[in-house]
Amino acid sequence: MLPRDPVAAVRRFNRFYTRRIGALDEAHLGSPYTLAEMRVLYEVAQAPDGVTPKLLAARTGMDNGYLSRVLKRFEGEGLLSRQPSAKDGRSVSVWLTSEGIHAYNGWLGSAQGAVEGMLGALTTVQKTKLTRAMAEIEGLLEQPAVGEIVLRPHRPGDMGWIIHRHGALYAREYGWDERFEALVARIASDFVVNFDPVRERCWIAERDGEILGSIVLAKGDRDGQARLRLLLIEPAARGLGLGKRLVAECVAFARKAGYAEIVLWTQSILTAARAVYAGAGFELVESHPDDGIAKGLISETWALKL
Repeated sequence: MLPRDPVAAVRRFNRFYTRRIGALDEAHLGSPYTLAEMRVLYEVAQAPDGVTPKLLAARTGMDNGYLSRVLKRFEGEGLLSRQPSAKDGRSVSVWLTSEGIHAYNGWLGSAQGAVEGMLGALTTVQKTKLTRAMAEIEGLLEQPAVGEIVLRPHRPGDMGWIIHRHGALYAREYGWDERFEALVARIASDFVVNFDPVRERCWIAERDGEILGSIVLAKGDRDGQARLRLLLIEPAARGLGLGKRLVAECVAFARKAGYAEIVLWTQSILTAARAVYAGAGFELVESHPDDGIAKGLISETWALKL
């Protein structure tokens, strides 16, 4: 029976699993290396163009001193080669030699065989239950830390939130009436109805389940043009650089999607948003008086060539 204390339960599972996979064996899966050493060999094998010790330490979580000793052992045994890093002259890059590749492939075959042996007695249904449980454990433990702002794709209900918060916030802060809310509703509706997941994207910023902001990248009026829309930052999240982060996501996605230009529409009184756009490289290309959503506004069009 599992202990009721979740900490005790996790520790019990760790003891069981590390014993089951031989994590504490001095020689892992018949190799002359420990599991930690084999993990280093694995990470180096994933970088055929070389990897720096600093990056290896980040990926493995190993102490720098211990990692250095492992790398020296592998180099002394002819498994690794090193030379100054092409990206950072203060560091070195390491990669597997032909002997290292041979050793890695041998370990990989042994590892796969060991797992196949461990699963051999299970039925197909049991294997499915096991892999689902593993995926659930991984997903739970990979969740963002409490208080971390994450960006996710939109889902049902998000467009309603975007429309509501635009209408409420801009009415409270700038006195804009329902005409602006109606405009946002049309933009959101067009995005959902015509959504192209390859060329368009919506990001929802969320912290501990609470939505803090949004932004949309949609197709523009002509080929090669994208349109940045519906940037909103909740008052509770202002001053955290979230607007800059959302705009950067849009620009990176637009470049990857092959757009040549991003354009956006804003108002001259939205100084915080204009500063974010200017910081991302957008330039003001056109402005004119516009009483469409409130009197005395100056509408602006900004553009960024990619």
